[in-house]
Amino acid sequence: MRAVYRLIYLLHALICLYAVTNPTDAVANSTLLTGPSASAKSADPTKVIHVAFEAADDGFDMVRTNNSLYSSWVGEAIFETLLTYDYLARPAKLVPKTIEAMPEVSKDGLTYVFHIKKGIFFTPDPVFKDIRRELTAQDYIYSIERVLDPKNRSPQASSFEGKIVGLDAAVAEAKKTGRFRYEAAIAGLSAPDRYTLRIQLNALDQTFLYLLANPTTGAVAREVIEAYGADSGRHPIGTGAYFLKEYVPRSKIVLEANPDYRGYIWDFKSSGEAWDNQLIKDMQGKRMPQIGRVEISIIEEEQPRWLAFESGQLDLGELTGSSVAKALDKNVLQRQYIAQGVKLYRFVGAEITHTIFNFKDPVIGGYTNEKIALRRAIAMAYNLDAEITLVRFGQATKAQSEVPPGVAGYDPKYRSSITYDPALANKLLDFFKYRKGGDGYRTMSDGKPLTLKIFSSASSADQARMEIWKRSLNAIGLRAEFPVSNFADNLKAASECKLMMWGLGGTAGIPDGSDFMESFYGPNAGQGNLGCYASAAFDDAYRKARVLPDGPARQVFYTLMERQLEADTAQVLHLSRFRNWVIRPWVKGFKKHPILHADWEYLDIQKH
Repeated sequence: MRAVYRLIYLLHALICLYAVTNPTDAVANSTLLTGPSASAKSADPTKVIHVAFEAADDGFDMVRTNNSLYSSWVGEAIFETLLTYDYLARPAKLVPKTIEAMPEVSKDGLTYVFHIKKGIFFTPDPVFKDIRRELTAQDYIYSIERVLDPKNRSPQASSFEGKIVGLDAAVAEAKKTGRFRYEAAIAGLSAPDRYTLRIQLNALDQTFLYLLANPTTGAVAREVIEAYGADSGRHPIGTGAYFLKEYVPRSKIVLEANPDYRGYIWDFKSSGEAWDNQLIKDMQGKRMPQIGRVEISIIEEEQPRWLAFESGQLDLGELTGSSVAKALDKNVLQRQYIAQGVKLYRFVGAEITHTIFNFKDPVIGGYTNEKIALRRAIAMAYNLDAEITLVRFGQATKAQSEVPPGVAGYDPKYRSSITYDPALANKLLDFFKYRKGGDGYRTMSDGKPLTLKIFSSASSADQARMEIWKRSLNAIGLRAEFPVSNFADNLKAASECKLMMWGLGGTAGIPDGSDFMESFYGPNAGQGNLGCYASAAFDDAYRKARVLPDGPARQVFYTLMERQLEADTAQVLHLSRFRNWVIRPWVKGFKKHPILHADWEYLDIQKH
């Protein structure tokens, strides 16, 4: 046996030597499969956390997902980025994830050098043929290039546009030839050795590091993507704390602790809040992750979600709709829940909700004055106060701008030029000759029938909003239909510019307003820009804002973008929500982060 061990050791040494001398060969840079790492012992398989999503994901290929919150929620637990966020720090603060320390930055601020930790491994998969596949710098190069590969139509592609030296030229070539050459060298993306990543920018960019903390740039193995192809979203293989154990689309997702995960010690510092101090008391010094299994149910209806929490089937959950009134009294937990040890965590989300218009739709789209007038009248007619009162139960505030509170670029003094005014909306439609017929409903200016289609899900909250839309549009003589489908199908159709109108939310992926503005950037049409909106003036301001640091000079362009959206009435801007999370007493360590979603690796379950 000792001879066998010496042979294995010799083979291991030869592979490592080959890896150092051939750093670009990602497949060869592997080590032989050994037993589970010590960190596997920290995750207890008997510690199971039960949670629910209110809508389905659209797969877990993070480059191809259409900005789905629920895909990102799971993806963050599976794929590891170079950087992440301090769990407790507010405002959001970047910290190392798979790198030894924060990157080295050149004096001119254009070159970043990242040193990746050794001994990080992808979860086992048949693609690796019983070889422990180690994470390398080349994996991050490949993962970033995938975002820009035109065939992937990634919603995040515009975030990298013009930023990395040589990358735009590679994208242009791929658009001409139909193939991105991953094997070709790119000056701004290089791996001097197996564990070193060097990125060179074209210009200073304050948001660049945030992009490297987004799950879109989480490391994937090229051989996995090439093996599973279009089905990669159902076979997510990463290096994170959890791996996908079971997946029933639109029904159930089960994650289990990654036995190869290296683990870490829970050692976060308080931001000064009493909540943080209690978390530190409960969690300090524990080896993470503690939870061995995450069971996620897709429960679109608010009532069953709340009943599942009340009955103890869910360990934590967010209050929505009528469950707010059932659980809270003047924004404080009712006594019966306090007696059970339930805790409430409340904050304003870094998010907005809005209804998008499809600018390619023959009825509602276009840039002529009469089409803008139609959209403006629709926006002015919607009774947002009714939604806040009847659907949100007071747990929301009217959004004034596309950029919400809590992210750079938000201006608390900004006020939208579009206000609730049904009387003026009627006059506007009259002026542009959207005349009423004998049935009281308006026609197009040329006399053709006019029917709006506002898409929604079957949830009670969505149907309540559709009732408000119906009453609001009746008040200005517009007929509407309300097709019902699930979130995933609506998202797919919207990404193909096929939905006339659709209401959805936008949540910060990075703590910067560019994350919201890119949803209206023209080149993003069909890949994140779900309304397929295109404005030369908006795009120009967007490009100029991207290269400026946060401050008064950049804010000028943000204001220009906001006003252009209003001038074209590119959306019906709705609200930002107060988020109310209820947590069972056995769940320890919970604090909702404004950017991070997959918080399971920071939690513990203590029922005894």
